[in-house]
Amino acid sequence: MNSQPPRRAQRRWPLAAMALVILFVSGFAAVRADVLGMGERFDRWRSRVEAFIDPPPDRSTIPTVVVTPEPSPTATPVPTLAPSASPTPSPTPLVREPVDMTLVDDHAAVFKSQNTSEDCAPAGTQMVLAILGLAGTSEAFQEELKGRIGEWESFDDSHDGGWGPAAVSLALAAYGAPGYEIRAYDSHIDALRGAATALSATNKPVVFFPWWGAHTWVMTGYRADADPLLFPDANVSGLYILDPWYPRVSSIWGASDGPGNFEDLAEMERNWPAGAGPPGYEAVGPGWTRPEGFYPDRDGKYVILVPTIPLENG
Repeated sequence: MNSQPPRRAQRRWPLAAMALVILFVSGFAAVRADVLGMGERFDRWRSRVEAFIDPPPDRSTIPTVVVTPEPSPTATPVPTLAPSASPTPSPTPLVREPVDMTLVDDHAAVFKSQNTSEDCAPAGTQMVLAILGLAGTSEAFQEELKGRIGEWESFDDSHDGGWGPAAVSLALAAYGAPGYEIRAYDSHIDALRGAATALSATNKPVVFFPWWGAHTWVMTGYRADADPLLFPDANVSGLYILDPWYPRVSSIWGASDGPGNFEDLAEMERNWPAGAGPPGYEAVGPGWTRPEGFYPDRDGKYVILVPTIPLENG
């Protein structure tokens, strides 16, 4: 398998020198301890410096599909039958029953924490592949994924360079899981419903990008008041999630939840916000809001990566 070091490794010395200066000024101990979120803000600042010195390639990549909500169904007139015509028997009405489903029996078996604080996307990619039986959960495999980012990154996908939703999709395809599509929804609820529908239709996990697009989660299941494949208006009450940040603690988002934790609507809205961000974070709007620049098809929307090809024998 073709594995190559990251492009930026060749220019590591100027970044290292700059990092030493910043660490000296800001206080190395404070960054290491992540005091008041300084560590996380430092990581974002460093990403911007790296992108300025060695920008990502300006090449085409997988587009983002902006999902337009379907109009509410309206009643249609029933045609009047001729006197000799026989009425068509009414179909058996569908029964609206609660759904509580997950693709994974043992979440711990397919879970892999991110190797470093910056590796949520390759870790999420790795867990999707593990669920599909296409990869293991070793640190070495995650490093292999990281090493191939130069094949998949693009400016349109991530202005900072590195991993974005398109890179995750391309990485999944490279390891045997093609057909993952980037979708952006105006509504938080529509995005949850779309994710649940895609998961049930394909028996494959869905990738979420919470924290205003700065993080990666893997959705393995959901709870709803009805089957979304049968009832387009099914209400999703929460998701089963694999969070690669676990067992870390974020100064902004708090402690991460263990593998397969059920995130109810309140937790989904907190981690995938419908409003302004918490103090100390640059994002100020709902949904996807990245500090490094504008993403016309994603800004202010709820972005997910959904499978479109059903699992064989699924």
